[in-house]
Formats: sequence, structure tokens, C-alpha cells
Amino acid sequence: MAKHTNIYVDKDIKILELESDVVKVLKDNNVKTVGDVWVLNRKKLKALGLKDSDIKQVIIKLQLLGLDLNKRMYS
Repeated sequence: MAKHTNIYVDKDIKILELESDVVKVLKDNNVKTVGDVWVLNRKKLKALGLKDSDIKQVIIKLQLLGLDLNKRMYS
């Protein structure tokens, strides 16, 4: 079985089309790809300085790609 089968995991986080302040927080914390976000959980995102509304935005954008926080994947 492949490590991940989602084509978006290695793409830059800009494809998530998040608000620029959210992208800045993520990039400042060395989170550069969709996969980098995908392996995080809500608690870790909060620790990076994101607000609940920012985290909801991240979750929704990931779900549109068939992914969710904490390395969950939808088919």
C-alpha cells in the first residue's frame, strides 16, 4: 500500500486558497505543503497561533481535497 494516495499531499499550501494571514502563520512555522498541514491536529494548529475560525477554514479546505487533519483521508 502506498504511503499516501492523495495527489494533493505534496502540493504547496497555496492550493488550499487560505486567507493570507493563515498562510503566513503556517509558512512562518515551516508548514509549506498540504501534507505538512494534513499531519497536524487541531491542538498543534492552535499552538502555532491559529484561531478556531482559521482552523475551521483549514479543515474545510482540506476536506474539499478529500483530506482531514491528523492524516485522515476520504475516498
